[in-house]
Amino acid sequence: MRKYLAELIGTLVLVLVGSMSIVAAVATNVPVIVVVPFGFGLGLLAAIIAVGDISGGHFNPAITFGALLDRRISPIDAAGYVVAQVLGAIGASGIVLLLADQASVKGTANHPGAAVSGDAVKAFGTEIVLTAIFLLVVLTVTKRAAILVPLAIPSTLVMIHFAGVPFSGASVNPARSLGPALVGGDPSDLWIYLIAPFVGATIGWAIFRAFEWRPGSEPAAVPKSIERSVG
Repeated sequence: MRKYLAELIGTLVLVLVGSMSIVAAVATNVPVIVVVPFGFGLGLLAAIIAVGDISGGHFNPAITFGALLDRRISPIDAAGYVVAQVLGAIGASGIVLLLADQASVKGTANHPGAAVSGDAVKAFGTEIVLTAIFLLVVLTVTKRAAILVPLAIPSTLVMIHFAGVPFSGASVNPARSLGPALVGGDPSDLWIYLIAPFVGATIGWAIFRAFEWRPGSEPAAVPKSIERSVG
């Protein structure tokens, strides 16, 4: 259960810090695009450093799905990770509710942005593209340069938020979107963020495997020392 608890705590840290950065930006009249990317990126960094070595540091159902496709995690563990991640995200939004109010939690939910004029289809496409990039980076760096994980993965998430906030709110994480939607009482547009990241994860994994493919090769079990490490 230690790895499931680590996923719960890590996801809670990621979503809590990111959500509080949104609330703080709104409360202080600072543009969200200036503050929020660093809130989520540094929140992920804190989660990786705190508990990433215990579970591999997924903190995102889309990442876990990519690890499952690449045979880095068993289906049973993948299911346990996703449950823990969802509970962590709901807990994070619950803390924001206690510290602020439901309106503040609602303000942290993802929705199509001004750059796409609120178009759900374009936001859906944005989430697919950004999640594919994220998965490609995660799968690559954890296999080829694991020492760079604390730098590469949080930095990529910062970049994704700078690029994606005006388009889709830059979720790339179903748990991150589900927590605020449930606790904030605003499930509108939630389908985008529950489906698109898994589509993007599949594409990102396929690109990763294409670069890894050799004649007669196939996804193989990762050595025990790094079998759960994907970020």
